[in-house]
Amino acid sequence: MAVSIQTNVNSIVAQENLRVNGEFQSRTIQRLTSGFRINSSGDDAAGLAVANKFRSDIAELTQGVRNANDAISVLQLVDGGLNNVSKLLDRLKTLASQSASGTFTGSRTTLNNEYQALLTEIDRQASNIGLVGGGANNKVLDIYIGGGSTQANAQVSIDLSGTANQTDSAGLGLANTAISGGGTALTGNSVRLDNSALSFLNGSDTQAFTFRIYNGSGTENVVVTVAGSASGISGTEVLNQLNSALSTYGISASTVGSGADVGELQFGGSRAFSVSVAAPAGAGQAAVTAGSTAVNTGNYHYDVAAADFVAVSAGSEVVTFANANGTANVTFSTTSGNTVANSIAAINAQTASLGIYAVADAAGTGFSIQSSSSFTLVKTQAAGTGVVVTGAVGAKTVTAPVAGASATGNALSAITSLTSAVTTLGLVQGRVGTGQNKMFYAIQLAQSQISSFSAAESRIRDADIAAEAANLTKAQVLEQASLAAMAQANSSPQAVLALLRA
Repeated sequence: MAVSIQTNVNSIVAQENLRVNGEFQSRTIQRLTSGFRINSSGDDAAGLAVANKFRSDIAELTQGVRNANDAISVLQLVDGGLNNVSKLLDRLKTLASQSASGTFTGSRTTLNNEYQALLTEIDRQASNIGLVGGGANNKVLDIYIGGGSTQANAQVSIDLSGTANQTDSAGLGLANTAISGGGTALTGNSVRLDNSALSFLNGSDTQAFTFRIYNGSGTENVVVTVAGSASGISGTEVLNQLNSALSTYGISASTVGSGADVGELQFGGSRAFSVSVAAPAGAGQAAVTAGSTAVNTGNYHYDVAAADFVAVSAGSEVVTFANANGTANVTFSTTSGNTVANSIAAINAQTASLGIYAVADAAGTGFSIQSSSSFTLVKTQAAGTGVVVTGAVGAKTVTAPVAGASATGNALSAITSLTSAVTTLGLVQGRVGTGQNKMFYAIQLAQSQISSFSAAESRIRDADIAAEAANLTKAQVLEQASLAAMAQANSSPQAVLALLRA
């Protein structure tokens, strides 16, 4: 190798190595101080792309855990509200059971007032927790968690939509229930006694109610007259006057608690009766539409209209009545079946011991056969001429009591609805509870994924501190060696001066 003072190759080599060693030391210090192996794309471009994907997934899952916790909070609020509704149903069941007892002697109207107030409270609470029609939570709740291969897999759905998840009185099937004393509404009536804007029977007006009642020994016509006052009377006073006169007969007056006839007058009781209402005497507001009629549909009954009755004038007609108490045969002859009144008397003479009674219908031209318990009626022989019991020989269809027409009918019907409501509410609570559990499981998976993704990102992005510390020592030694070598290389051209001294 030629000796040169123009180009100091050894110095150049030392400088290059010093530069490389300096960069090595700088990179090592950067990794130690940042904690990351990859601090720029040039450090590991492919690894950086993978690590960034993991970091993005972690950010998504971290927010997803927050979303799930928010959903749990909402569901817990809903669950608390449903527990309150459940307690309200317990109280409603208590009130309905009390009213459903035939031995209850208190005011069913008072019980029903509380019952209706609690239904309103159920509606309020259901609205507050968003489980009414169109409510905030009456829908499919999609909670985005993340971590899925598709967006569908990244979401958890809780279905609280539709009427099946409405927990107001309508959704629970209780909106039209009542536990007030039941009864038969008057056909043809349209006057609501609960209308506080009206006063009835102003001045000296009166209105007469004619009842046809089986009194234990036969049928009796009972006329009850409701009297007005100078300024008129309230619907409550109308009921008070009627109940005062009818209490000895076991018949009660009340207003219809729900349905199309709500607020209108009704009569209830287990006794066989019919009723017709005359026009009011006077020009004031009638308590009931004139000409309104009713037959006690709270009993099992078989009705014979005036148009179907034909007086027996030849031979005889035989009808067999039967119930759990026994059997009775009634013969309608030319003397016992020649008029409606005689036919009624013939029936009662044989069937009263069975608890089956006949009374004239509201017009007094036909009749109704009634009993508080079920019975059968079979026409076993037709008269030569005439028809008392409608139609040909054979069994006749006895009409079952109308729901709510008996004193306890409304309450019994309400109990049935409440039993169903408890089941419905339980299903909604089950869905809410299932949703909470799904959220807990989703959070567990998300946290597991966060841990796994964090570990995977760490292996790619994070620096190995032990290795980097060793590298720092190595870089420092190499840099010092490079500096020393460069100093030697820089001084080597001075040896050429020895040649020039000679």
